[in-house]
Amino acid sequence: MLKFRNSSLRSAAALLTPRAQPCVRLSTGPQQEHQTFYEFRTYSIRPDQNAAFLKLTNEKIHLRTAHSELIGYWSIEYGGLNRVFHIWKYDSFSQRAGVRAALAQNPSWISEYISKAIPMLTSQDNEVTYLVPWSHLKRPPQEGGVYELVSFLMRPGGPAVWGKAFQAAVTAHDAPGYGKLVGAFHNEFGPLNRVHALWWFESADQRAEVRHKAHTDARVVAAVRNSVVHLDSQESKLMFPCPFSPLK
Repeated sequence: MLKFRNSSLRSAAALLTPRAQPCVRLSTGPQQEHQTFYEFRTYSIRPDQNAAFLKLTNEKIHLRTAHSELIGYWSIEYGGLNRVFHIWKYDSFSQRAGVRAALAQNPSWISEYISKAIPMLTSQDNEVTYLVPWSHLKRPPQEGGVYELVSFLMRPGGPAVWGKAFQAAVTAHDAPGYGKLVGAFHNEFGPLNRVHALWWFESADQRAEVRHKAHTDARVVAAVRNSVVHLDSQESKLMFPCPFSPLK
């Protein structure tokens, strides 16, 4: 039998012996557990056509909601004039593709809505989002309030880096005496590392009061400070639900 007679030979043999490779995990956060996603759509309207567009949409939105679920439809009051924002729910990308194909073949949708609405618009934008794992879509406690969509562009690294801090900052505000969190979302398509918090308030004045209150709440201030170190930018839109919006 061949024996290794010195440490150098033993070391060389060790280098030739296959070793189990460590498992490398590339995920930067929790895996998506289901296929349901939410499409955010923002339309910019010609200023002279804003009222006409909203009237047309109010009259013809049933042609669109016959194909997939509308979560909410809002007119943006602050943070972008002459713009509307709406959220659509899909169970899968194949469902969305089927919906788009069916609408393209729907003569009523094309002639009664699309052909009239498109000339009123100056741009369209969409994002595909998922609810973050700890958030569930909720209805506000009553109708008649206002909504705020706060969008955060986080530094690259994913939820493994900033997820817990973001959750703490949002949930610190989702408490009695503050706003009501409707849902928290993260982008799959659109600007990456982007997360959104959709809030409901009784009124714009109540939202202003809550904002001032948060500045003096040590619990909220501490949570926000831990989150902003991961933040690149943020923006906010104050929105009023349209009469046909399921979320009012």
